[in-house]
Amino acid sequence: MAAAERPVRLLRPADVRELAARLGVRPSKRLGQNFVIEAGTVRKIAAQAALRPDDVVLEVGPGLGSLTLALLAAGPARVVAVELDRALAAGLPPTVADRAPDLAGRLAVLTADALQTGERDLPEAPSVLVANLPYNVAVPVVLHLLAALPSLARGLVMVQAEVAERMCAAPGSRVYGTPSVKLAWYAQARLAGTVPRTVFWPVPNVDSRLVAFTRHDPPVTTASRTEVFALVDAAFGQRRKTLRAALAGWAGSAAEAERLLRAAGLDPGARGESLSVAEFARLASARTITSS
Repeated sequence: MAAAERPVRLLRPADVRELAARLGVRPSKRLGQNFVIEAGTVRKIAAQAALRPDDVVLEVGPGLGSLTLALLAAGPARVVAVELDRALAAGLPPTVADRAPDLAGRLAVLTADALQTGERDLPEAPSVLVANLPYNVAVPVVLHLLAALPSLARGLVMVQAEVAERMCAAPGSRVYGTPSVKLAWYAQARLAGTVPRTVFWPVPNVDSRLVAFTRHDPPVTTASRTEVFALVDAAFGQRRKTLRAALAGWAGSAAEAERLLRAAGLDPGARGESLSVAEFARLASARTITSS
């Protein structure tokens, strides 16, 4: 009979500080490092991720391993952790070996920048992203990984509360903008809970929120993703202007912008915040049809 699996020992506040001292790590504001010190929070995140036994989890910025341990305990096939800080990356395997010895073989650690990571860099194709993302790069990281890793089917990420609201905003919302549209190209996103600032060390000046997303097919368009995203950037580059005015540079002139907008069935007097990702895709198609 196989021996019973030993329980995972999650990190408590004292453990986090002790590990940091042992590794000579001081939380870096430049890298956006705020370590989770409350075990209940990482348990809830791991449970909410609804991991399956065949899932390969990609964790970006595992830090000292608080969430990593909870993810391993949730039972996926593997956790692939991508960590930019060399000291933290080196310290993670020993921490897992000590606190989750029966699951240590399911962890792979890559010392790398998530913004530069692609399929060839990872030992396995990940199916789900679960991460406490640094505030300053959260949206670029999510968008890059969705573009670079087609195997990513869903995710649950913790980001700054205001960033979360922008990521999940619908057309017409005050906070709807470039992150909202670009994320909607890849996936359906929703707000999935609030995380108080008190569960972090050091304590940040803002609260965090969870964003859950599920990948879907991009809108139908004859334009490339790059062309659609360039249009989105142009529309929100001058978001107070009407689309006719804001897209003059993109189209070549205000008159041509109006013509393309009308060809796509859109109001030239509207603003970018009123358009869905499908409407941006349709407008980009109108331009490709004209230029072909």
